[in-house]
Amino acid sequence: MIGVALLSGGLDSGVAVACFVAEPENQLRAAVFCDYGQRARDREFAAAQALAERFSVDLQRYELPWLADLSRTAGSRLLDGTGDLPTATAQAPGDETSARAVWVPARNAVFVSIAAAAAEALSADCVVTGFNREEAATFPDNSQAFLTAASAFLQLGTRSGMEVVSPTITWDKGEIVAAAQRLGFSQDDFWSCYEGGAVPCRQCESCVRSRWQR
Repeated sequence: MIGVALLSGGLDSGVAVACFVAEPENQLRAAVFCDYGQRARDREFAAAQALAERFSVDLQRYELPWLADLSRTAGSRLLDGTGDLPTATAQAPGDETSARAVWVPARNAVFVSIAAAAAEALSADCVVTGFNREEAATFPDNSQAFLTAASAFLQLGTRSGMEVVSPTITWDKGEIVAAAQRLGFSQDDFWSCYEGGAVPCRQCESCVRSRWQR
């Protein structure tokens, strides 16, 4: 397969792409980073750039100020100035309440469509994503059902009949961390924190879920 990756700079997308390119029949043509005004966008982009260099592909950055506006309207706390982020613990990493607080309207639907447009323009045949079953429990746009529906949608929405693939779709975060270690990554190769500070906050849902010591 020839893919264009959605590369956020975080653990899931980085490992998914590494697993994709590890298969000798696969080729990565480009990577896409979506900037919707999220707090961590600068740290995420820096990590995504380093990962793209590791995978020997160009990283295309798409700025989506309109999605930032809609996210603020919807009350998402992932943007600066929108209030405190929910905190999490290893025993309770996230639930429906915390998911609502950080939800960005139609985020993965938008991101997959952007990556599919880039993939079609570059004569690729799939979009590579880092969805996983742990986050799918509270974020339905990470689920197998979403992956299947997105592929069906893009079969009709692209002339080439695009597919969405996710090597991590059946894994939880512990399995993704284990894969990252097998592939030679360190925790510093990713930025999974919702905050954009000098160091990860270790308290947000994404930090707690992406922890290397579980």
